[in-house]
Amino acid sequence: MGRLNVNLCGIELDNPLIPASGTFGFGYEFAELYDINCLGTFSFKGTTKDPRFGNPTPRIAECTAGMINAVGLQNPGVDKVIAEELPRLKECFHKPVMANVSGFSIEDYAYTCERLDKEEQVGWLEVNVSCPNVHGGGMSFGTDPAAAAAVTEAVKKVTTKPVIVKLSPNVTDIVAIAKACEAAGADGISLINTLLGMRIDLRTKRPVIANKMGGFSGPAIFPVAVRMVYQVANAVNIPIVGMGGVSTAEDVIELMLAGATAVEVGAANLVDPYVCPKIIRDLPEVMDRYGIADLNSIIGGAK
Repeated sequence: MGRLNVNLCGIELDNPLIPASGTFGFGYEFAELYDINCLGTFSFKGTTKDPRFGNPTPRIAECTAGMINAVGLQNPGVDKVIAEELPRLKECFHKPVMANVSGFSIEDYAYTCERLDKEEQVGWLEVNVSCPNVHGGGMSFGTDPAAAAAVTEAVKKVTTKPVIVKLSPNVTDIVAIAKACEAAGADGISLINTLLGMRIDLRTKRPVIANKMGGFSGPAIFPVAVRMVYQVANAVNIPIVGMGGVSTAEDVIELMLAGATAVEVGAANLVDPYVCPKIIRDLPEVMDRYGIADLNSIIGGAK
């Protein structure tokens, strides 16, 4: 094992860097820019049972130290992902990939996860119960411990691969929801997803985004991510994938000190498509600066 290696739910990663779902497509777009096998893994575009066109436009708004999006889980549906996207991905990525799954009912989640669980290249199922940009699904499951646990339990019954439940920060008690997922059989917790935000155009005096509100991401939410990862890490006994405003090697180390085993990078990929290989390149130097010999030694080290 090298200095950067970590183990996420029984699968070895060369490093803890994981581009986050919704910011990396199905990988092959970024493979035109650099060898994406340098990544630990990546979480591919959120997939639902049926195809989704997504929300009406405009659905992106810039803001200070971040952005708001209300894309609305646009994707071709699980059948097309399996038939077309995964074979294309396999040509350029030779490691297990993280499948991000969303749904509008417990049955939707179970169906999509069961299908993807059978795919050889899928290493983990990242079950998104936290998307703020859809109506009647996503975050409605992630803001209630019982509902989040019900999704977790249903998915675990039909899958064999590690299930990592992605939680919403738009709650008053993140720990209660994380513990409910752990009790229902989750193999890991992924957090945080975007905060709910809004912009208003001063000229039109109307919301910038057609959906009115959307997911706020970027460097501005990083302190919230650190706080929630820390809280959950001190309450559960399963691995945590931390994310939220990460853009530097220092951010990765800070989230790992808070309790993350691996770290996802989201909005920063849209600002600089080379940000993940840059962070991987910078990690050893930053580790040396702070006297860190092995990343595993710092996980949850902030007490």
